Amino acid sequence: MKFNVSADLNYTTTEPCVILINVHAARGRQEIIEENLIVSGDQHFTEIASFPDNNRLIRINTNSPGEIHCAYTATVENHFDLVNCEDAGEAGVWNLQPEVISYLNPSRFCQSDKLFRLATHQFGRIENDFNKVLAITDWIYTNVEYLSGSTNAETSAYDTVTQQAGVCRDFAHLGIALCRALTIPARYCAVYAYQLQPQDFHACFEAFLGGRWIIFDATRLAPLNGLVK
Repeated sequence: MKFNVSADLNYTTTEPCVILINVHAARGRQEIIEENLIVSGDQHFTEIASFPDNNRLIRINTNSPGEIHCAYTATVENHFDLVNCEDAGEAGVWNLQPEVISYLNPSRFCQSDKLFRLATHQFGRIENDFNKVLAITDWIYTNVEYLSGSTNAETSAYDTVTQQAGVCRDFAHLGIALCRALTIPARYCAVYAYQLQPQDFHACFEAFLGGRWIIFDATRLAPLNGLVK
């Protein structure tokens, strides 16, 4: 499926600084047919790749304080594989690539160590890691209310379990934390989402199963085949 995506960002700076933005569509399992980025004024910018996720970051070096406008547009054709539960496979922690192992660790927003008991009690007896992740997304959807403005940039997965409310970012962090607590590698995924209302950047998470990253969205706010990474 082909999608037209766009993002408009406005910043006000009080002194020269460096700005990192992540709005570019990812390369890989989707084709970027065309894209364009405009940064206002004489601001110098370069594209860099972050490791190990290979996100396409734009680094803007501002020359002076003032207003900065960034406009990104792209036409992208995405390609998804339909995965059956029986074919998804296990996380296979004994055979993980080095670049995947880091996605098992607890982090600032995904405290898998603090959620170990919850994860094992709720999902530990489910056979097949793919079914475990499906159960995690169902549990989050049922037990956490999607409530705009209920959290902030400091909210973590542990906070979301306590408050039982959050937005897509919090749903994703909680899904990641619960997966990692069950020794399933998981990572954050920012996307453009078709049919999302109101339109905004959307957050999902990916779990590493059977040697591949599979995307999940506990919010159920947009169709999975309408996501552009």
